[in-house]
Amino acid sequence: MTSKNDPVYSSNVVGFTAAAIEFCKYAENAGRMKGEELLRILQRILPYLYVKASLLPSLEPWFDDGNEKFVTEADWFRIHDVLRDKFGTADDYIDMADEKFNEAEGPVVSSISENMADIYQDIKNYLLLYQTGTPEVMNDAVWECRLNFENYWGQKLLNSLRIIHKFIYSGEEIGKLEPRNDETRNTSDWFITRRQKDLRGNGK
Repeated sequence: MTSKNDPVYSSNVVGFTAAAIEFCKYAENAGRMKGEELLRILQRILPYLYVKASLLPSLEPWFDDGNEKFVTEADWFRIHDVLRDKFGTADDYIDMADEKFNEAEGPVVSSISENMADIYQDIKNYLLLYQTGTPEVMNDAVWECRLNFENYWGQKLLNSLRIIHKFIYSGEEIGKLEPRNDETRNTSDWFITRRQKDLRGNGK
């Protein structure tokens, strides 16, 4: 697993890695930008990230154990909370693509900030694993990131892009959100730790 002909060094993987670095850079520096500016940046980055993720090679995992995780729950909330504040009234949307929609008594409300934090969590973990330079670790980073893209955050990306497009061309301005009554934060959808075991058992 040390040859430069290994798939982890392929142009498709390198291209995705570059897109991932760009996405994480803006997510981590969102506090320095205005909400409207950030939405326009995401309008351009998200399609690029989607295309690059769709080109990741299909690999088999090298290790039986799960990949090491670097992004903490606190990191997730830090990214989410900054983005939610920036997106304001543009953040929430009715998610008719959510698999819970048919089971819910009312509409399922999702948010761009939650989607972006989920994507950030997976991609940042991928980058930190890939940057170890250990081919076996890089292999499993690519493997897991592709599976999470296919099964989870690829759809979240597309949902967010649809809402971003709609807002940008609506002519509306971002308003300030009313504070949430979140005394107890629900982390059941903090998805990578929840899904990794299933993906490792079912992924090909």
